[in-house]
Amino acid sequence: MKVLNMTALTLVIIGALNWLLIGLFKFNLVDTIFGELSILSRLIYILVGISGLWSIAFFSKIKD
Repeated sequence: MKVLNMTALTLVIIGALNWLLIGLFKFNLVDTIFGELSILSRLIYILVGISGLWSIAFFSKIKD
C-alpha cells in the first residue's frame, strides 16, 4: 500500500508541476515529451487524475 501511495503522490506532484508550467509559461511538458494528445500523453493524464482521486484518502490520515 505504501508503494501505491508514493506512486500516487509522485504523479500528483508531476501533474501539479505541469499545471504550474502551463499557467506561468503556456508550456505543457507532458505534450512536449509524449506528443499532443497522443495515446501515451492521454494515459499520463488519466494516471495523474486517478492519482488525484486516490490522494483524497490522504485527508483521512491527517491528524490534528
